[in-house]
Amino acid sequence: MTNIPLAIIGSGPAGLSAGIYTARAGIDTLIIGSDPKIAGDYDIDNYFGFGETISGRELMQRGRMQAERFGASIVDERVLGLHHADYGGFHIKTNKGSYHACGLVLATGVTRVRPGIDNLAFYDGKGVSYCVSCDGFFYRGRSVIVLGEGIYAANQALELLSYTPHVSVCTQGAPLSMTDEFKERLKAAGIPIIEGRVRTLQGENGLSSVLFDDGTSKDVDGLFIAMGEASSLDFAYTLGVERNGVFLVADNEQKTNIEGVFAAGDCTGGFLQISVAVGEGAKAAKSAIAHVKKLCK
Repeated sequence: MTNIPLAIIGSGPAGLSAGIYTARAGIDTLIIGSDPKIAGDYDIDNYFGFGETISGRELMQRGRMQAERFGASIVDERVLGLHHADYGGFHIKTNKGSYHACGLVLATGVTRVRPGIDNLAFYDGKGVSYCVSCDGFFYRGRSVIVLGEGIYAANQALELLSYTPHVSVCTQGAPLSMTDEFKERLKAAGIPIIEGRVRTLQGENGLSSVLFDDGTSKDVDGLFIAMGEASSLDFAYTLGVERNGVFLVADNEQKTNIEGVFAAGDCTGGFLQISVAVGEGAKAAKSAIAHVKKLCK
């Protein structure tokens, strides 16, 4: 495991902006994340200081180069889980390794992946969960399904084996996007993959079964949502960060209710614009720098 003073989760405008400030301040900074959606062929013509339209790809490339110029390390890895470490700080698990950080900046944006289950909200907390480390204990020996098509879902399913052997993965009709390695790990663990789509949930006093689009059903006690890649909202569940709907709650200094955890960019809600994300990244960096210099020696 690699020990670092500060980890920034997300390599979009907020994460890169934070990394520029923290690295420039002499903090050993690791930025973890894949290219954000904006790093594509998006035309941006309302960002301050650019007389001509610039593509999202070029703007992100410039941001990466600037962060690296000041000494930040950037790794293209998918974060699968964030947890409080037993000895203080935070444990970060990715698809390629693990890290321990004294401080965290969450800047992964806001998830826009929705399961498309009509009565999902009704069973929230009554069989539907978003956090294995939070709720897996309550499903010891019971039947559970992890809803998702990628590495994040596979990792959550494997983690659930600590509580129950009755685990399945349902892709919700999406094509599998997990690596062959994770497919083999699921197969070796005896975790079946259902490529159908859950249409509705059933049960009077909590979840008892799911109904698929093809009319078939499956008895199940728990449904864990893990679609797409893990987001700031997913990490908030495991870390205990206060939430407001799908957004994280942060004060004017981008501090969350958890000491050492800061949030910036779209994941905090408000005006979802690049310029706002960059500004919040700078403020989160200022707070993170003070935290690291005080507590992470």
